[in-house]
Formats: sequence, structure tokens, C-alpha cells
Amino acid sequence: MAHSKDVLEVLRLLRCEVGETKPVVHHVDPFHTLIATMLSAQTRDPVTGAAAARLFARYPDAKALSRAPTRSIQKLIYPVSFYPTKAPRVKETARRILSDFSGRVPSTLEELTSLPGVGRKTANCVLCFSFDQQVIPVDTHVHRIPNRLGLVHTKTPKQTEQALARLVPKRRWGELNELFVKFGQHRCKSVHPRCGDCPLQEYCDYFRDVYAKRKKK
Repeated sequence: MAHSKDVLEVLRLLRCEVGETKPVVHHVDPFHTLIATMLSAQTRDPVTGAAAARLFARYPDAKALSRAPTRSIQKLIYPVSFYPTKAPRVKETARRILSDFSGRVPSTLEELTSLPGVGRKTANCVLCFSFDQQVIPVDTHVHRIPNRLGLVHTKTPKQTEQALARLVPKRRWGELNELFVKFGQHRCKSVHPRCGDCPLQEYCDYFRDVYAKRKKK
């Protein structure tokens, strides 16, 4: 298991690599954060951003979205992945926010995950980016990269979240998603990661056990 000083050095190197950037999904309005994150699943960031902008320009709040025709929502969010499924889901989420939470997006993990189509990662994005809570949203990048590095050895995103929470100082939780997502998009990709000049070679199990051995053959 990595030592805390190793983790802090990894975070420092990640920050140097990705620079000062905003999180992938960041809206002050928790409703916008919630819906945008729901749209973002398996969709590239520029596509998500454009779709969310079109949707909120037409239906800016839970009341408006809950009354929107599903076909209209589909047209506005196209071409996000699975848009025919996401359209009725975000509409029902808006309706449930009105009926169950008096029109206000809830601010607890349990309440957020009671909404249709809202999993732990989406809920944590809302808590982190709109309610400024110290949580760790774990997507595919946040799960894959710490395991590649050897910081954690986990099978599921929830296990990764719990392991990172034990390893990383709480004051740093809020930046983990941003750092790993950007790093995963541009360097540590799922297929063909750019290991040759990676600044994290010294701290990476994958580089030592897979990449370096492959290069020697």
C-alpha cells in the first residue's frame, strides 16, 4: 500500500501535468449539475456541455423540465449516448425533485441516489461540485488510474472510493475527480496509455510491471 507522502507527491505531479482546470462537470446550480452529470455518462465532455446548454436554455429548472415533452428533450440532448433512455429519466428526476423534495435538489447521498438514474458517482458529483462537500466522485478514470498506479487494489468503484478516502487527506478529496479524469483523458487512457514519458513512472505499478517489461522484449 502506498504511503501518504507518495500519494501527495502523485497529486502534485498530476496537478503539474493537467494544470489548473475546472472539473469536467461544474455548475453552481445543483439541478444543473445533477442533470448534466446524468447526461455525461459514456459521452465526451464537449458533447455533454453542448447538450446541457441547449436543454437548460429551453428548460432551466425542475418545474420546466418536468413538463417538457420527452421528444423535445431527446432532440435537445442528442447526440449524447443513450439519449432515448436519458430523456425520460431526466424528466422523471425533475418530477421527483418537485414531488419529493419541494423543488430543491437534496444534499445527501441517500436522498440523491433515491432519484431515478442517479447512482453514487452522480450523487457525489452534485455533493462535491454544487454543495462543496468533501466526497470523492468515482468514474472510470478515478477507478482505473489509482489501481494502475498501485495506490489502491480494488474491484469496484465503491471500493475505490473507500480506499482513496482512507489514503488521501480529506482536504484533497475534492480535486481527485478533476485530476484523474483529465489525466485519464489525455495520457492514462484505458487502451494505449502514453507511458513512455509519463511523469508518474516512478510511482506506477503498471509502468514497472507491464510497460517496461514489454519494452524489453
